[in-house]
Amino acid sequence: MELGQNFSAKLEPFLLMAKSAKGAAAAKLVQDATAAPGVFVFSELLEVPNVQELSKNEQHSKFYSLLQLFAYKTYQDYVEHKDALPPLNSAQITKLKYLSIVSLASGRRILPYSDLLKALDMPNVRELEDLIIDAIYQDILRGKLDQKEEQLEVEYTMGRDVEPSGVEGLLAALQNWASTTAAVLSTLDAKINSIAAEATHQKNVKAEYEKSLQLTLKEVHDKNKDKGVAARRVYERENMGMDVDEPLEMRGGKNRKASQDSAAKPLRKRNKF
Repeated sequence: MELGQNFSAKLEPFLLMAKSAKGAAAAKLVQDATAAPGVFVFSELLEVPNVQELSKNEQHSKFYSLLQLFAYKTYQDYVEHKDALPPLNSAQITKLKYLSIVSLASGRRILPYSDLLKALDMPNVRELEDLIIDAIYQDILRGKLDQKEEQLEVEYTMGRDVEPSGVEGLLAALQNWASTTAAVLSTLDAKINSIAAEATHQKNVKAEYEKSLQLTLKEVHDKNKDKGVAARRVYERENMGMDVDEPLEMRGGKNRKASQDSAAKPLRKRNKF
């Protein structure tokens, strides 16, 4: 759930009552709305005609200024203009300090305790941390208390009402953000396309290498095959020659053996009768 999602709903009862409240009743309504738990946005209430009429009434104009204070300003603004505003009760002071933290966080993410103690007029760090923890529990902001570094690390906050005079500045900031985002996305797209092109090139190079390797292996295999055939033919020719000469040698060997056998037999003397 987003921070501040239900804040507008908490304002609805006051918007309904403002349609019929005039003068002192409208002034009392402003006091009640700025003190009510869970009500942190006020721009819609400022636009109600009966509430706007307060700014034209000298007796009640300070209540209209009070509503503007809670819509757009900070606790320091209250301190500086206290004499021109109605006195605040403890609930209103606490709420205004919550909203002041939100305004401070809009300018920077890291808020040192020293700056917060001064801006919120807090007596000590313990009460400051209690205030911040309460704001976190009420979904006004989210962040982490760094007691070692004595600072508040803000993750994000609810959105406050935008003062009419600040709309142009907000639009300019949004346009600048949109331009920066578009430039970043364009750079990312170019990088992604470059990576994809390089990947395709490497794939083609690998395919060419594999093709060349397979062709080389085939050539080597064919050459070895031809050499084997030639060697076998030479071997066969040599063996055929040996087979032709062998019978003569064998016959010669046999004749020689027969002569040797004859020579080995002892001669016998024959007697004549």
